[in-house]
Amino acid sequence: MTGPGNHHELLALRAKRDGVTSHEVVEAEDRQVPVRVFSPSTTPQSVHLDIHGGGFYLGPTARENVRNQQLADALGVAVVSVDYRIAPENPWPAAPDDCETAALWLMEHAAARFGTTRLSVGGFSAGSTLAVTTLMRLRDRGVRAFERAVLQFGTYDLSGLTPAGRLIADEYFIRAYAGHVPDRTDPDISPIYGDAGGLPPLLMIVGAEDVLLADNKAMAARVRAAGGEVDLRIYPGAPHAFTNRDTEVAKAARHDIECWMKKVA
Repeated sequence: MTGPGNHHELLALRAKRDGVTSHEVVEAEDRQVPVRVFSPSTTPQSVHLDIHGGGFYLGPTARENVRNQQLADALGVAVVSVDYRIAPENPWPAAPDDCETAALWLMEHAAARFGTTRLSVGGFSAGSTLAVTTLMRLRDRGVRAFERAVLQFGTYDLSGLTPAGRLIADEYFIRAYAGHVPDRTDPDISPIYGDAGGLPPLLMIVGAEDVLLADNKAMAARVRAAGGEVDLRIYPGAPHAFTNRDTEVAKAARHDIECWMKKVA
């Protein structure tokens, strides 16, 4: 039988193996969610809430761990990555519920846990969708705790009704995540249909060859029309998820993300 001491030793060994500073379960409003924490070598200047991609049905990868640690080291920020429940076993609204839980926990505990109340959020593919729905949920509560957001090639229309949404209407991930919902124009599923006002400054990253390019352009236009600040950057010849690749354009995009976050920090 594993005792408390052995349990903590196992967590430490696991963290050392996969590059994560710690694996934790956090709680807010009687809901719990596991997170991975990546710490910089210095005192954190802020905390970045990371929401991984994977079409709502794939979990985090070792590559994402490496990317999060690199971001922590480059910017001197703590990165908290949400291990939200995934489809099809846990369809909508499980994932946005978990992301909201992590955000609420950070708002309450960031000062004591990390020594700072400065917060940002970012997402990768489906994670960008969840980052936007999280920000919209918080705004609807009257909360604007996150100062900025980095959104990499998100999908903002899962209804298949807009020209951009029709390009991905037959994708498996939509059926797995929200196939049970009669009306997928619910903004908590398809943020393109939501009130785009009151969001923090956004950096939106997308490739010129990404099937989601039109979706990202449409979302950026909605935010701007609502008076928001958007920096939309389109990278030539780049496909979906290109920032995970070892190419010059991917390195340029990752560098741009770091510079933008430093600029607005």
